Amino acid sequence: MRRLGRAQRRAQILDAATRAFARSGFAATGLDDIAAEAGVTRVLLYRHFDSKAALYRAVLDRACERLAERVGVDDFGDEAIPALLRAAAADPDGFRLLFHHAAREPEFRDLTDAIAAASVDTTRRNLAAQLPEGPWTEWAARLIPTLAIEAVIAWLDTGGPDPDTAADRIRASIHGVIAAAGSRPLE
Repeated sequence: MRRLGRAQRRAQILDAATRAFARSGFAATGLDDIAAEAGVTRVLLYRHFDSKAALYRAVLDRACERLAERVGVDDFGDEAIPALLRAAAADPDGFRLLFHHAAREPEFRDLTDAIAAASVDTTRRNLAAQLPEGPWTEWAARLIPTLAIEAVIAWLDTGGPDPDTAADRIRASIHGVIAAAGSRPLE
């Protein structure tokens, strides 16, 4: 085991924990799995984190910070989808943890619920200029963040095909939701 500074060791453990949790989820991943992935002892893990739950929370917090740095939190302009794709490609395990694994863990659901609520609020504000207030705008505000995240995860899961046009394809899907929310149903 190589001697590292505290911050470097913590980052190494977080990287290993992200990989391990992304493979098996919170419940099925033990501290021994993480220690082995990091190439450290379990005792060393406890020097940095009080529990498996504290480690998982730190992994999720770091993934949130990285996502916010790359995508932003307040505006979903033209660069939002390409930025989301770049963020997911840069940290696919962290992205999957945030949007798939953590949502299934009741102990960490507060974080994913907060992300979802913030995304809906931001989408609602961005749609205000395009759609009249009402139930279909609310439907679109709830659907668009879910569509974007699921589209990015599907893109990751299929190997990140054609990264030059992926954002355009996802954006087209989102514009389809906006168009559907603003139109009258076919008779």
